[in-house]
Amino acid sequence: MAEHLIPDAALLSGWRKSSYSGPNADDCLEVQDGHPTGVPVRDSKNSHGPATVFAAASWGAFVSAVKDGTLDGGVG
Repeated sequence: MAEHLIPDAALLSGWRKSSYSGPNADDCLEVQDGHPTGVPVRDSKNSHGPATVFAAASWGAFVSAVKDGTLDGGVG
């Protein structure tokens, strides 16, 4: 499944703060469990902004890489 956007993430209910978000309220990702096509992810500061829906396998691989420290930080 290719990732896709939900233009207004506030239309979905059941968001929770990702357990790997930073301790500050400004550094939070929220995810929604139980979505039928994947894992929606949004910026908690912008609840009416877009959410990106990732394939469950892609999201799982990302979370695993964060947990085990193998995420390649090649951004920037």
